[in-house]
Amino acid sequence: MTPLTSIKDLQLIANTIRQDIIRMLFTAGSGHPAGSLGLADIFTALYFNIMHHAPANPTWEQRDRLILSNGHVCPVRYAAMARAGYFPISELATLRKLGSKLQGHPSRLDLPGLELSTASLGQGLGVAVGMALAGKLKKQTHKVFCVTSDGEHDEGSIWEALTAAHKYKLDNLVNIIDRNNIQISGFTHDVWPLEPLKAKYEAFGWKVFEVDGHDFKRLLSVFKQAEKVKNRSVCIIAYVIPGKGVSFMENCYHWHGKTPNAEEAKKALEELEKEKERLGKGR
Repeated sequence: MTPLTSIKDLQLIANTIRQDIIRMLFTAGSGHPAGSLGLADIFTALYFNIMHHAPANPTWEQRDRLILSNGHVCPVRYAAMARAGYFPISELATLRKLGSKLQGHPSRLDLPGLELSTASLGQGLGVAVGMALAGKLKKQTHKVFCVTSDGEHDEGSIWEALTAAHKYKLDNLVNIIDRNNIQISGFTHDVWPLEPLKAKYEAFGWKVFEVDGHDFKRLLSVFKQAEKVKNRSVCIIAYVIPGKGVSFMENCYHWHGKTPNAEEAKKALEELEKEKERLGKGR
């Protein structure tokens, strides 16, 4: 897929994806808005600029692999995939319906273009390590990207995966941490403190970058820097606002798994549409 380089165009796509998320979740009547909205910029960057992939040929051998370990925020990935051309945009309305390709958690057997079925937190990074090691053994050149939540770093399996990546010097692996500071039962610093997160990753031998997950210019720059790292894996700690773009959802952990009603969905879409108009005028 040809990379999209215009920051303004990327911002407009992210806005469209956020609107898709609201419509999907309202129609489904269940799902996870806060994390999905927060990751819209990162998934826009991945699907429209960073990753080498082919929507018309989702099993292309040379494609970059992407694992969404925190699978509950899959609406953002589905919307990004639809907008990138993996399947018709109209199918987004089938989220969480029986027989749909778009299950409440990613199902690899249902939707071509998914590398792994994810639901149980803490497992995605270990699989990403295995994929990256397999790529090395086969002398392949693709990257393996993994998106993990900050909350799932409560799981010991994450830290086991970090040691394996260091042992095998997997410089084809990039872990993007969704550092939105919330999980289902509260703020991460109250539930299970993670700091100093950067220092912990560095102690495990990883190269760490920190970035505002909503600043496309910085995001693209950090991904480009990550490509140059040799002999060790890369961690990108992306600081994002849960519920980004919808004022009453931002930074509120209660929206982790709560879907908007009709009035709330209308208000959310109005806010996002105003932002879209502002971005359009800024061209």
